[in-house]
Amino acid sequence: MKKLLFAVAFMLVSVLSFGQKYDSFGKKISAKGAQPISVLENKKEFSGGKVKIEGEVESVCQMKGCWMTIKKTDGSTMMVKFKDYDFFVPKDIAGKKVIFEGVPTLKTLSVAEQRHYAEDAKKSKEEIEKITEDKVDVTFLAEGVLVQKN
Repeated sequence: MKKLLFAVAFMLVSVLSFGQKYDSFGKKISAKGAQPISVLENKKEFSGGKVKIEGEVESVCQMKGCWMTIKKTDGSTMMVKFKDYDFFVPKDIAGKKVIFEGVPTLKTLSVAEQRHYAEDAKKSKEEIEKITEDKVDVTFLAEGVLVQKN
């Protein structure tokens, strides 16, 4: 009887896991209601409220997976950090679709900060040296992230 119960439990877990389209990191969120990243572009200010965004990963911190950049429709990227440094994402998810929930803000990124992120992303010395000006851009503090499975 124990073997039968174990087998049924194993099959149930397998079926539930197989049906999942995303791996979850941080706070548990759902994919429902995600908006394209374009809703954040060209904004001059934000209300400070939570939003759920869908996008494609451009790069990930290769040190720990402690941040990621998301491709924007104009070809630039948006920095996504993780709330309270409580969780990380896999370092090999560049090119994958993600859904993340949290708060967007406008932030000035100094040259030093931009270069630090470029170093973490293993950019070339030439690419890093091209960073010469502060940049005002949308950044995002995510509470939870869903990464599309292969």
